Amino acid sequence: MERESMEFDVVIVGAGPAGLATACRLMQISQDADKEMTVCVVEKGSEVGAHILSGAVFEPKVLDELFSDWRDSDIPLNTKVTHDEIYLLSSESKSKLMSNSLVPKTMHNEGNYIISVGNLTRWLAEKAEGLGVEIFPGFAASEVLFNQDNSVKGILIGDMGVGANGEEKDSYMPGMELHAKYTVFSEGCRGHLGKELIAKYHLDNGKTPQHYGLGFKEIWKIPAEQHQEGKVVHTGGWPLNQGTSGGGFLYHMEDNQVAVGLIIDLNYKNPHISPFDEFQRYKQHPVISQTLTGGERLTYGARAIAKGGLNSLPKMSFPGGLLIGCDAGTLNFAKIKGTHTAMKSGIVAAQTLGEALMAGVEAGKDLDCFQSRIEQSWLHEELFQSRNFGPALHKFGTYLGGAFNFIDQNWFGGKFPITLRDETPDHADMGLAKDFTPIEYPKPDGKLSFDKLSSVYLSNTYHEEDQKCHLQLKDASTPIAVNLIKYNEPAQRYCPAGVYEVVAEGAENKFVINAQNCIHCKTCDIKDPSQNITWVTPEGGGGPNYPNM
Repeated sequence: MERESMEFDVVIVGAGPAGLATACRLMQISQDADKEMTVCVVEKGSEVGAHILSGAVFEPKVLDELFSDWRDSDIPLNTKVTHDEIYLLSSESKSKLMSNSLVPKTMHNEGNYIISVGNLTRWLAEKAEGLGVEIFPGFAASEVLFNQDNSVKGILIGDMGVGANGEEKDSYMPGMELHAKYTVFSEGCRGHLGKELIAKYHLDNGKTPQHYGLGFKEIWKIPAEQHQEGKVVHTGGWPLNQGTSGGGFLYHMEDNQVAVGLIIDLNYKNPHISPFDEFQRYKQHPVISQTLTGGERLTYGARAIAKGGLNSLPKMSFPGGLLIGCDAGTLNFAKIKGTHTAMKSGIVAAQTLGEALMAGVEAGKDLDCFQSRIEQSWLHEELFQSRNFGPALHKFGTYLGGAFNFIDQNWFGGKFPITLRDETPDHADMGLAKDFTPIEYPKPDGKLSFDKLSSVYLSNTYHEEDQKCHLQLKDASTPIAVNLIKYNEPAQRYCPAGVYEVVAEGAENKFVINAQNCIHCKTCDIKDPSQNITWVTPEGGGGPNYPNM
C-alpha cells in the first residue's frame, strides 16, 4: 500500500518527560542558532499525560538546565517534601521506623517535590508547542520504517478502523508514514518499538538482562486530620517477604490527597503470587491504613518500571535514531526516581541531534557520540553510583541487601569496589506451581481493598472493542498446554487489570484475553514464563486516561 507521508527533521515517539525534554531543547537550540527545525512528537494516549503513571517524588535539578525560570512559572510543582519516614514492616501489624542515620542517602528527599508526572508532561507539552513543536496525541507509532541501508527512516502511524477479523470497517483510516532525519524513541518502560530496535541492532550486547518491577498507584482523598502535606513515607518488608522484593510508598500531596503504592520486583518465583492482591493487603497495614481509613479512592493504575540501571543500560544510539528515558532504562532505582534522569537523557539527546543537524551530518548516521556524552554527564554518574542497589536486594534480600546498600551509598558514595550483577531474566525466575503453596488472598472489603474490575474502572480505560488484539500470542496453544500445567497459568494473577482468564468449557480449558481491560502496564510481555505474549500498540487513543497520575 502506498501511504501518505510527512517529513521532519526529528520525530519523537512518546510525549513523556524524556521525549518532551528532547523536543523543548531542540527548539531552544534552533532558536538560539536562528535556524528553522521541524520537530514532531507522536503520543499514543488520547492526550498528553493520559498514559503517564509514576509515584512520584521529583528531583528538580534537571529543570534548571531546561528552563532556568521555571520557579517563576505556572509549573505544577506545588508540594515540597517536608520530611521522610522509612519503615520496615515485619508482619501484617508490626513495623519499625528507621533512624535517618541508617537510611541510604539516596532515599533522602530534601529539596524534592511530590508531583503528578502526568501534569508535569502537560506543562512540558505547552512549553514545547510554544516553541514550535508539533504534538500529535491519539496517534500510535505501530512500526519502525527502515531505509535500504538498514538505518531508521521514521515510523508508521497505525491504521485506524480495522476490525478484529482484519477487515476494514466504515471508519477505516490508513496510517501515515512520518519520515525524519533522526527518530527518537521515548515510549517508556518496555516500549514495543524500543524492544525491537534493541534486538535488531544488538544494543544490549554484553549487558545484564533488563530487570523490572510492577508499580501500583492509587490516589486517595483523606480526612484533613490525617493529612500531612509534604510527608514522604517509604516501606520495605511485608507483604513482600515470601521470596519477593520491592517496597511501598505513601506521599502526602496537596488538597488532602495522598498517593499510595507498591512496587513488586518481577523476578519473583512463586507463580501463585498475585501482585494486585499483595497491594490490597499492603493497604491494610497500620502504617498505611491509619492514613487511608475514612478516605475515598479516586484513581487507580499500574505500570512496569525498568530497574536494571547501569548494568542493563543498552547502547542508546543506532543508525538513524536514539533510545532515551525509560525506553532505554535510565531510572535510578536507588532513588526510586526516573523522571529527572529521563529528562536529562532527552536534553543530552537534543544537544547531540542539534549539533548534527546544524553541521549538516548526513541523515541516518549512528550518532554514537551520544553514548560518550551520556557517560560524561551526571546521569551516568548517578547510575554508576546506584549500580549495585537492585542486584544487592535480589541477591541478599531486603535486610542484608539493605545493609549492603547503606554501606555502599553512605560509606563509599556508591563507589564500592565490587559490581554485583543479576544475570537471570525476570521471566526465567518463575518456579513451578507444584513447588509452591497456593495463596488464599482475603476478599476485598470495599473500604481499603478492592477487586480488579472496579479498579480498572477508575483508570478510565477504553479500547475500541472491534479491533485486532494488541496482546499477541506466538503460539495460541502455550497458555493451556504449557503454562497452565507447569505454572497454573500465572497471567491470571500477574496482570493487574484482569485481562487474562482461564475459562472451563466443558471438559476443556480456554485461554481468554480481555484486551479491552488492558492498562498498558507491559507486565505480560515481561513476566510470561514462556515469553509467548508480545504487547503491541492498539489503535491510537486507546488505553487508560489518567487525569493526574
